[in-house]
Amino acid sequence: MDGHRTGEDGGGREFQRVADELRGRMVDGTYPLRSFLPSQRDLAEELRVSRDTVLRALRELADEGWIDSRRGSGSRVVKNQHIQSSTFRATRLRQGMTLGPLINEAFERQEVALDVFTLTSESLNAHIRLQAERIRSGCIAPQRITLRVLLPDAAVPLPYPRVKDDAGDQRLWDRLRVITERNTESLEASLRDLQTEGLVPFVDVRIRRAPLTPTFKLYVFNGVEALHGPYEVIERKIMLDRAEEVMALDVLGLGATLTHHVKDDDPCSSGTVFVDSMWNWFESVWSLLSDRSNN
Repeated sequence: MDGHRTGEDGGGREFQRVADELRGRMVDGTYPLRSFLPSQRDLAEELRVSRDTVLRALRELADEGWIDSRRGSGSRVVKNQHIQSSTFRATRLRQGMTLGPLINEAFERQEVALDVFTLTSESLNAHIRLQAERIRSGCIAPQRITLRVLLPDAAVPLPYPRVKDDAGDQRLWDRLRVITERNTESLEASLRDLQTEGLVPFVDVRIRRAPLTPTFKLYVFNGVEALHGPYEVIERKIMLDRAEEVMALDVLGLGATLTHHVKDDDPCSSGTVFVDSMWNWFESVWSLLSDRSNN
């Protein structure tokens, strides 16, 4: 028996902690695109879990499209988020800036307001958990955090993800719902715990669903910056129930290019027009189309 095995094994959820940790490291650039993760043995040693737990976490990350794992070759990071900007930050962004630093900057302010439209909230959860750790360590100290997340209505059939040759197969939709629920519960708990622990005086987290199929991902920071990117439809293999592999129609979220726009003092500038139009779009869907039953 592995001497570093923890209670995960008490409830079978420890692999989620490991998967969350590895997602976070890919998000913040610790494991950059095309780099290899440490060996299973090294990860088990560092994270104090069994190698079976590490293997299960790696399988989940591979299914979600973060890594490519091959026997004898290790696990390689194959997707990340790329951002292009027409603002003064363009040079810095082209040198490798990703979503993480923009969220870092937002949370370094006293007041944080973040509006998000996305398919699952998986990437958002990884970033929020990183910010919670920065707050707990005393690196940052925001006083107000307001987060609004718009997700697709779980009751509305989506064109993706689905089994390529069987549009009626519900299993990939069911899998999507599980991933979404797990990540939204995690990010909500991460932020609310900060208020409960007295680390952030005001936290307002609201998650609503709208009868829309997300064709793009949108982040609006404090009403003055926006990240926007389309979901590219792709074909990829997904493992179901550890036994059956299916060819799926899915969307490229983690690897999609996001465009960065900043509002300025010119009401007619492209940045101002874009940020205002996307914020108005978000507000209209939030107010008129979304389900308010959960908040």
